[in-house]
Amino acid sequence: MSDKSPLLVIAAGGTGGHMFPAQSLAEVMLARGWRVKLSTDVRGARYTGGFPDAVDVTEISSATFARGGILAKLVAPFQIFGGVLGAVWNMLRDKPDMVAGFGGYPTIPALSAAFLLRRPRMVHEQNGVLGRVNRLFASRVDQIACGTWPTDLPEGIEGVHVGNPVRSTVLDRAEAGYIPPGDYPMSILVIGGSQGARILSDIVPPAIAELPIEVLRNIRVSHQARDEDELRVATFYAEHGVNADVAPFFNDIPSRMSEAQLVISRSGASSVADISVIGRPSILVPFAAAAEDHQTANARGLAEAGAAIVIPESKFEVDALAEQIINVFENPKGAVKMAHAALSVATPDAPQRLADLVETTATGEQPQ
Repeated sequence: MSDKSPLLVIAAGGTGGHMFPAQSLAEVMLARGWRVKLSTDVRGARYTGGFPDAVDVTEISSATFARGGILAKLVAPFQIFGGVLGAVWNMLRDKPDMVAGFGGYPTIPALSAAFLLRRPRMVHEQNGVLGRVNRLFASRVDQIACGTWPTDLPEGIEGVHVGNPVRSTVLDRAEAGYIPPGDYPMSILVIGGSQGARILSDIVPPAIAELPIEVLRNIRVSHQARDEDELRVATFYAEHGVNADVAPFFNDIPSRMSEAQLVISRSGASSVADISVIGRPSILVPFAAAAEDHQTANARGLAEAGAAIVIPESKFEVDALAEQIINVFENPKGAVKMAHAALSVATPDAPQRLADLVETTATGEQPQ
Protein backbone atom coordinates (compact mmCIF):
# COMPACT_ATOMS: atom_id res chain seq x y z
CA MET A 1 0.00 0.00 0.00
CA SER A 2 1.41 3.40 -0.98
CA ASP A 3 2.51 5.94 1.62
CA LYS A 4 0.34 8.37 -0.33
CA SER A 5 -2.79 6.39 0.52
CA PRO A 6 -5.07 8.19 3.01
CA LEU A 7 -4.32 7.45 6.65
CA LEU A 8 -6.85 6.65 9.38
CA VAL A 9 -5.77 6.71 13.01
CA ILE A 10 -8.07 4.62 15.21
CA ALA A 11 -7.98 5.28 18.95
CA ALA A 12 -9.39 2.49 21.10
CA GLY A 13 -8.50 0.48 24.13
CA GLY A 14 -9.42 -0.92 27.48
CA THR A 15 -11.99 -3.58 26.60
CA GLY A 16 -13.21 -5.75 23.77
CA GLY A 17 -16.31 -3.57 23.65
CA HIS A 18 -14.17 -0.78 22.23
CA MET A 19 -11.63 -2.90 20.37
CA PHE A 20 -13.95 -5.19 18.38
CA PRO A 21 -15.79 -2.41 16.48
CA ALA A 22 -12.44 -0.69 15.97
CA GLN A 23 -11.13 -3.90 14.40
CA SER A 24 -14.16 -4.05 12.15
CA LEU A 25 -13.57 -0.52 10.85
CA ALA A 26 -9.88 -1.27 10.30
CA GLU A 27 -10.76 -4.29 8.15
CA VAL A 28 -13.08 -2.26 5.91
CA MET A 29 -10.79 0.76 5.56
CA LEU A 30 -7.84 -1.42 4.56
CA ALA A 31 -10.04 -3.05 1.91
CA ARG A 32 -10.85 0.45 0.62
CA GLY A 33 -7.19 1.28 0.18
CA TRP A 34 -6.57 3.28 3.33
CA ARG A 35 -3.61 2.91 5.65
CA VAL A 36 -4.64 2.27 9.26
CA LYS A 37 -2.81 2.94 12.50
CA LEU A 38 -4.15 1.91 15.90
CA SER A 39 -3.45 3.96 19.01
CA THR A 40 -4.16 1.93 22.14
CA ASP A 41 -2.96 1.24 25.68
CA VAL A 42 -1.56 -1.82 27.41
CA ARG A 43 -5.01 -3.27 28.14
CA GLY A 44 -6.22 -2.68 24.59
CA ALA A 45 -3.09 -4.30 23.17
CA ARG A 46 -4.39 -7.66 24.45
CA TYR A 47 -7.09 -7.54 21.78
CA THR A 48 -4.90 -6.67 18.80
CA GLY A 49 -4.33 -10.30 17.81
CA GLY A 50 -7.43 -10.24 15.61
CA PHE A 51 -6.47 -7.03 13.79
CA PRO A 52 -5.11 -7.38 10.25
CA ASP A 53 -1.31 -7.50 10.07
CA ALA A 54 -1.33 -4.32 7.96
CA VAL A 55 -2.51 -2.25 10.94
CA ASP A 56 0.37 -0.38 12.59
CA VAL A 57 -0.19 -0.65 16.36
CA THR A 58 1.17 2.01 18.73
CA GLU A 59 0.87 1.76 22.51
CA ILE A 60 0.40 5.16 24.12
CA SER A 61 0.46 6.36 27.69
CA SER A 62 -2.97 6.83 29.21
CA ALA A 63 -4.79 6.27 32.46
CA THR A 64 -8.21 6.23 34.07
CA PHE A 65 -9.57 8.12 37.04
CA ALA A 66 -12.08 5.33 37.69
CA ARG A 67 -9.70 2.72 39.13
CA GLY A 68 -6.79 2.54 41.50
CA GLY A 69 -5.90 4.28 44.72
CA ILE A 70 -5.20 7.92 45.47
CA LEU A 71 -1.67 7.76 44.06
CA ALA A 72 -2.89 6.28 40.77
CA LYS A 73 -5.49 9.04 40.45
CA LEU A 74 -2.87 11.72 41.14
CA VAL A 75 -0.53 10.29 38.52
CA ALA A 76 -3.26 9.82 35.88
CA PRO A 77 -3.28 13.43 34.55
CA PHE A 78 0.46 13.31 33.98
CA GLN A 79 0.21 9.98 32.16
CA ILE A 80 -2.57 11.34 29.96
CA PHE A 81 -0.61 14.55 29.27
CA GLY A 82 2.41 12.48 28.26
CA GLY A 83 0.19 10.49 25.94
CA VAL A 84 -1.19 13.68 24.36
CA LEU A 85 2.33 15.01 23.71
CA GLY A 86 3.28 11.72 22.09
CA ALA A 87 0.13 11.73 19.96
CA VAL A 88 0.75 15.32 18.82
CA TRP A 89 4.28 14.39 17.78
CA ASN A 90 3.03 11.35 15.85
CA MET A 91 0.32 13.36 14.06
CA LEU A 92 2.73 16.12 13.09
CA ARG A 93 4.79 13.39 11.44
CA ASP A 94 2.00 11.25 9.97
CA LYS A 95 -0.63 13.91 9.13
CA PRO A 96 -3.63 11.55 9.35
CA ASP A 97 -6.60 12.22 7.08
CA MET A 98 -8.99 11.07 9.82
CA VAL A 99 -8.93 10.21 13.51
CA ALA A 100 -11.68 7.95 14.89
CA GLY A 101 -12.12 7.30 18.60
CA PHE A 102 -14.11 4.40 20.05
CA GLY A 103 -14.42 5.56 23.64
CA GLY A 104 -12.50 4.90 26.82
CA TYR A 105 -9.61 6.78 28.40
CA PRO A 106 -7.03 5.44 25.89
CA THR A 107 -8.70 7.58 23.19
CA ILE A 108 -8.02 10.86 25.00
CA PRO A 109 -4.46 11.39 23.67
CA ALA A 110 -5.30 10.83 20.00
CA LEU A 111 -8.54 12.82 20.04
CA SER A 112 -6.88 15.66 21.99
CA ALA A 113 -4.04 15.80 19.49
CA ALA A 114 -6.49 15.76 16.57
CA PHE A 115 -8.42 18.64 18.18
CA LEU A 116 -5.27 20.69 18.78
CA LEU A 117 -3.99 20.09 15.25
CA ARG A 118 -7.45 20.48 13.65
CA ARG A 119 -7.37 17.10 11.97
CA PRO A 120 -10.77 15.65 10.89
CA ARG A 121 -12.07 13.61 13.81
CA MET A 122 -15.06 11.60 14.95
CA VAL A 123 -16.14 9.24 17.70
CA HIS A 124 -18.18 6.07 17.58
CA GLU A 125 -20.41 5.40 20.59
CA GLN A 126 -21.40 1.76 20.92
CA ASN A 127 -23.90 2.19 23.77
CA GLY A 128 -27.26 3.90 24.07
CA VAL A 129 -25.69 6.49 26.39
CA LEU A 130 -22.48 8.39 25.66
CA GLY A 131 -19.51 7.22 27.68
CA ARG A 132 -17.54 9.74 29.74
CA VAL A 133 -14.79 10.33 27.19
CA ASN A 134 -17.10 10.48 24.17
CA ARG A 135 -19.30 12.94 26.10
CA LEU A 136 -16.19 15.05 26.81
CA PHE A 137 -15.38 15.22 23.11
CA ALA A 138 -18.96 15.40 21.80
CA SER A 139 -18.71 19.10 20.96
CA ARG A 140 -15.09 18.82 19.83
CA VAL A 141 -15.45 16.32 16.98
CA ASP A 142 -16.88 16.61 13.48
CA GLN A 143 -19.22 13.61 13.77
CA ILE A 144 -20.67 11.27 16.36
CA ALA A 145 -21.45 7.84 14.95
CA CYS A 146 -24.02 5.97 17.03
CA GLY A 147 -24.19 2.21 17.39
CA THR A 148 -27.36 1.90 19.49
CA TRP A 149 -30.34 3.96 18.39
CA PRO A 150 -31.63 6.18 19.75
CA THR A 151 -28.54 7.36 21.62
CA ASP A 152 -28.87 9.78 24.52
CA LEU A 153 -26.85 12.79 23.31
CA PRO A 154 -26.12 16.16 24.97
CA GLU A 155 -28.51 18.97 24.06
CA GLY A 156 -27.65 20.51 20.71
CA ILE A 157 -25.49 17.58 19.61
CA GLU A 158 -26.61 15.42 16.69
CA GLY A 159 -25.48 11.90 15.91
CA VAL A 160 -25.52 9.65 12.85
CA HIS A 161 -26.92 6.14 13.28
CA VAL A 162 -24.57 3.61 11.70
CA GLY A 163 -25.05 0.63 13.99
CA ASN A 164 -22.36 -1.32 15.82
CA PRO A 165 -19.77 -2.80 13.46
CA VAL A 166 -18.99 -6.47 13.98
CA ARG A 167 -15.80 -8.26 13.01
CA SER A 168 -15.48 -10.17 9.76
CA THR A 169 -15.51 -13.44 11.74
CA VAL A 170 -18.99 -12.50 12.97
CA LEU A 171 -20.17 -11.42 9.51
CA ASP A 172 -19.02 -14.78 8.19
CA ARG A 173 -21.67 -16.31 10.48
CA ALA A 174 -24.39 -13.73 9.74
CA GLU A 175 -27.88 -15.26 9.58
CA ALA A 176 -26.41 -18.71 10.26
CA GLY A 177 -29.16 -21.32 10.14
CA TYR A 178 -30.75 -21.82 13.54
CA ILE A 179 -31.47 -25.33 14.81
CA PRO A 180 -34.31 -25.08 17.36
CA PRO A 181 -34.18 -26.95 20.67
CA GLY A 182 -35.03 -30.64 20.43
CA ASP A 183 -34.07 -34.14 21.55
CA TYR A 184 -30.53 -33.98 20.21
CA PRO A 185 -27.22 -32.29 21.19
CA MET A 186 -27.74 -28.62 21.99
CA SER A 187 -25.53 -25.75 23.13
CA ILE A 188 -25.73 -22.81 25.53
CA LEU A 189 -23.19 -20.00 25.26
CA VAL A 190 -22.53 -17.92 28.39
CA ILE A 191 -20.57 -14.69 27.89
CA GLY A 192 -20.19 -11.72 30.20
CA GLY A 193 -18.12 -9.11 28.43
CA SER A 194 -14.43 -9.33 27.66
CA GLN A 195 -13.49 -11.34 30.73
CA GLY A 196 -16.71 -12.92 31.91
CA ALA A 197 -18.95 -11.73 34.74
CA ARG A 198 -18.96 -12.87 38.36
CA ILE A 199 -22.74 -12.90 38.69
CA LEU A 200 -23.12 -15.16 35.64
CA SER A 201 -20.60 -17.57 37.15
CA ASP A 202 -22.58 -17.55 40.41
CA ILE A 203 -26.09 -18.01 38.98
CA VAL A 204 -25.88 -19.75 35.60
CA PRO A 205 -24.25 -23.09 36.60
CA PRO A 206 -26.79 -23.95 39.34
CA ALA A 207 -29.65 -22.79 37.10
CA ILE A 208 -28.51 -25.12 34.32
CA ALA A 209 -28.07 -27.95 36.84
CA GLU A 210 -31.77 -27.51 37.75
CA LEU A 211 -32.96 -28.25 34.22
CA PRO A 212 -35.00 -31.44 33.66
CA ILE A 213 -32.74 -34.40 32.97
CA GLU A 214 -34.29 -34.97 29.52
CA VAL A 215 -33.06 -31.45 28.57
CA LEU A 216 -29.80 -31.47 30.52
CA ARG A 217 -28.51 -34.71 29.00
CA ASN A 218 -28.44 -33.04 25.57
CA ILE A 219 -26.76 -29.79 26.58
CA ARG A 220 -23.18 -28.65 26.22
CA VAL A 221 -22.24 -25.35 27.83
CA SER A 222 -19.55 -22.91 26.72
CA HIS A 223 -19.03 -20.61 29.71
CA GLN A 224 -16.70 -17.63 29.71
CA ALA A 225 -15.57 -17.03 33.30
CA ARG A 226 -12.98 -14.85 34.93
CA ASP A 227 -9.59 -16.39 35.74
CA GLU A 228 -10.41 -16.47 39.45
CA ASP A 229 -13.77 -18.15 38.79
CA GLU A 230 -12.72 -20.66 36.13
CA LEU A 231 -11.84 -23.59 38.42
CA ARG A 232 -14.90 -23.39 40.66
CA VAL A 233 -17.27 -23.02 37.70
CA ALA A 234 -15.70 -25.95 35.86
CA THR A 235 -15.75 -28.03 39.05
CA PHE A 236 -19.43 -27.28 39.68
CA TYR A 237 -20.42 -28.31 36.16
CA ALA A 238 -18.38 -31.53 36.42
CA GLU A 239 -19.82 -32.44 39.82
CA HIS A 240 -23.36 -32.01 38.48
CA GLY A 241 -22.79 -33.99 35.31
CA VAL A 242 -22.99 -30.98 32.98
CA ASN A 243 -20.90 -31.17 29.81
CA ALA A 244 -19.14 -27.80 29.90
CA ASP A 245 -16.18 -25.96 28.41
CA VAL A 246 -15.08 -23.16 30.78
CA ALA A 247 -12.42 -20.58 29.91
CA PRO A 248 -11.61 -16.91 30.60
CA PHE A 249 -11.74 -16.10 26.90
CA PHE A 250 -12.90 -17.85 23.74
CA ASN A 251 -11.22 -16.91 20.48
CA ASP A 252 -14.04 -18.52 18.50
CA ILE A 253 -17.09 -16.78 19.97
CA PRO A 254 -18.78 -16.35 16.53
CA SER A 255 -18.52 -20.08 15.87
CA ARG A 256 -19.82 -21.02 19.32
CA MET A 257 -22.66 -18.51 19.03
CA SER A 258 -23.75 -19.81 15.64
CA GLU A 259 -23.95 -23.35 17.10
CA ALA A 260 -25.90 -22.26 20.20
CA GLN A 261 -29.61 -22.68 20.80
CA LEU A 262 -29.43 -19.98 23.51
CA VAL A 263 -27.03 -17.21 24.53
CA ILE A 264 -26.90 -15.97 28.13
CA SER A 265 -25.00 -12.70 28.25
CA ARG A 266 -24.41 -9.26 29.61
CA SER A 267 -25.83 -6.65 27.24
CA GLY A 268 -22.64 -4.92 26.22
CA ALA A 269 -22.98 -3.26 22.83
CA SER A 270 -20.66 -5.65 21.00
CA SER A 271 -22.34 -8.74 22.45
CA VAL A 272 -25.78 -7.40 21.47
CA ALA A 273 -24.52 -6.67 17.96
CA ASP A 274 -23.05 -10.17 17.57
CA ILE A 275 -26.26 -11.80 18.82
CA SER A 276 -28.32 -9.71 16.39
CA VAL A 277 -26.19 -10.32 13.32
CA ILE A 278 -25.89 -14.09 13.88
CA GLY A 279 -29.50 -14.26 15.06
CA ARG A 280 -29.87 -16.16 18.33
CA PRO A 281 -32.38 -16.21 21.21
CA SER A 282 -30.83 -14.66 24.29
CA ILE A 283 -31.26 -14.02 27.98
CA LEU A 284 -29.63 -10.69 28.78
CA VAL A 285 -28.52 -9.49 32.21
CA PRO A 286 -27.60 -5.78 32.03
CA PHE A 287 -24.66 -4.75 34.20
CA ALA A 288 -26.33 -2.76 36.98
CA ALA A 289 -23.27 -0.59 37.66
CA ALA A 290 -22.86 0.46 34.01
CA ALA A 291 -22.70 4.24 33.59
CA GLU A 292 -26.24 5.66 33.34
CA ASP A 293 -27.55 2.09 33.02
CA HIS A 294 -26.46 1.99 29.37
CA GLN A 295 -26.58 -1.82 29.19
CA THR A 296 -30.34 -1.73 29.76
CA ALA A 297 -30.57 0.72 26.86
CA ASN A 298 -28.45 -1.64 24.74
CA ALA A 299 -30.81 -4.55 25.43
CA ARG A 300 -33.97 -2.61 24.58
CA GLY A 301 -33.94 -3.24 20.83
CA LEU A 302 -33.69 -7.03 21.15
CA ALA A 303 -36.22 -7.11 23.98
CA GLU A 304 -38.82 -4.99 22.16
CA ALA A 305 -38.41 -7.14 19.04
CA GLY A 306 -39.16 -10.27 21.08
CA ALA A 307 -35.66 -11.64 20.56
CA ALA A 308 -34.39 -11.46 24.13
CA ILE A 309 -35.51 -12.02 27.70
CA VAL A 310 -34.06 -9.29 29.92
CA ILE A 311 -33.52 -10.06 33.60
CA PRO A 312 -32.32 -7.17 35.81
CA GLU A 313 -29.53 -8.04 38.22
CA SER A 314 -31.90 -7.43 41.14
CA LYS A 315 -34.09 -10.30 39.90
CA PHE A 316 -31.34 -12.54 38.53
CA GLU A 317 -31.72 -15.64 40.69
CA VAL A 318 -31.19 -19.35 40.10
CA ASP A 319 -34.86 -20.38 39.98
CA ALA A 320 -35.87 -17.42 37.81
CA LEU A 321 -33.12 -18.12 35.28
CA ALA A 322 -33.82 -21.87 35.19
CA GLU A 323 -37.48 -21.11 34.44
CA GLN A 324 -36.59 -18.87 31.51
CA ILE A 325 -34.12 -21.40 30.07
CA ILE A 326 -36.80 -24.09 30.24
CA ASN A 327 -39.27 -21.73 28.52
CA VAL A 328 -36.89 -21.41 25.58
CA PHE A 329 -35.91 -25.08 25.35
CA GLU A 330 -39.46 -26.43 25.69
CA ASN A 331 -40.84 -24.04 23.04
CA PRO A 332 -38.94 -24.69 19.78
CA LYS A 333 -41.29 -22.56 17.67
CA GLY A 334 -40.88 -19.66 20.08
CA ALA A 335 -37.10 -20.06 19.98
CA VAL A 336 -37.16 -19.85 16.17
CA LYS A 337 -39.26 -16.68 16.38
CA MET A 338 -36.71 -15.20 18.80
CA ALA A 339 -33.85 -16.01 16.42
CA HIS A 340 -35.66 -14.37 13.50
CA ALA A 341 -36.55 -11.37 15.66
CA ALA A 342 -32.87 -10.90 16.53
CA LEU A 343 -32.02 -10.71 12.83
CA SER A 344 -34.74 -8.10 12.33
CA VAL A 345 -32.86 -5.54 14.45
CA ALA A 346 -29.37 -6.35 13.14
CA THR A 347 -27.24 -3.90 11.16
CA PRO A 348 -24.80 -6.18 9.34
CA ASP A 349 -23.84 -3.29 7.06
CA ALA A 350 -22.69 -1.18 10.03
CA PRO A 351 -18.99 -1.55 9.10
CA GLN A 352 -19.68 -0.15 5.62
CA ARG A 353 -21.89 2.63 6.98
CA LEU A 354 -19.23 3.66 9.47
CA ALA A 355 -16.54 3.53 6.78
CA ASP A 356 -18.70 5.74 4.53
CA LEU A 357 -18.98 8.26 7.36
CA VAL A 358 -15.22 8.21 7.86
CA GLU A 359 -14.64 8.99 4.20
CA THR A 360 -17.25 11.75 3.92
CA THR A 361 -16.07 13.40 7.14
CA ALA A 362 -12.44 13.24 6.02
CA THR A 363 -13.33 15.16 2.85
CA GLY A 364 -15.62 17.61 4.59
CA GLU A 365 -18.82 16.24 3.03
CA GLN A 366 -22.06 15.88 4.94
CA PRO A 367 -23.42 12.35 5.55
CA GLN A 368 -26.44 11.38 3.46
